[in-house]
Amino acid sequence: MHYKKKFVQFLLESGALTFGDFTLKSGRKSPYMLNTGKLDSGTSSSRIGSFFARSVYEKMEMGVIPRETNILFGSAYKGIPLTVATSIAMAAAFDIDLGWVFNRKEAKDHGEGGIFVGRKPGVGDRILIIDDVMTAGTALRDTVDLLREYAPEAKVVGSAIAVDRKERGRDARLSAVAESQYELGIPVFSIIDIDDILAVLKSEDFGREYNCVEKAALPTAEQIAAIEAYLVEYRAG
Repeated sequence: MHYKKKFVQFLLESGALTFGDFTLKSGRKSPYMLNTGKLDSGTSSSRIGSFFARSVYEKMEMGVIPRETNILFGSAYKGIPLTVATSIAMAAAFDIDLGWVFNRKEAKDHGEGGIFVGRKPGVGDRILIIDDVMTAGTALRDTVDLLREYAPEAKVVGSAIAVDRKERGRDARLSAVAESQYELGIPVFSIIDIDDILAVLKSEDFGREYNCVEKAALPTAEQIAAIEAYLVEYRAG
């Protein structure tokens, strides 16, 4: 749990995790938001890459994803820097040299051409998708469809996200993560989930351990209650 606390602290300090009133891509009104676009420096990119790398390496060790995984894929646009940062961190921390690739919004018909930038997936490649957050699972389904259409000779082996919001998908009985795993046939795992965030924010020692976090970045008791109420409405099951 220690690294999860550190990750929550990092998200708060960087301003990537904020509290208020936000409209998500799904149309839901949320009292909190994760915005990895705030991780816009060398230091913050290095740190998010390290957290992702630890999670990816653990899942390789556990057999959740194959050790033969050799390409990280980032969807345009927020997935791109996360993927590059994770690739660098995997090489630095674990001596595992993973290629990276991302998609263009529109295919290019000049220069190197095509829809991919980076290591184009080919026969025998194993691809792990990197992204920031999952709410309804739509973006992951679109990404998997794209990869299966334009790189059918490669195999998508899973997806790693920073935060699992643990909200229901199209089927209210299943979370978006569980639904995506079932429909796509791949594992989806996160560095932390919303329950981890709440556990840290509500812990008695949070104030002492994280006194370096500016008070403006911390949620009020009312905002924490709003998150819990939101989960009552949108949590799966």
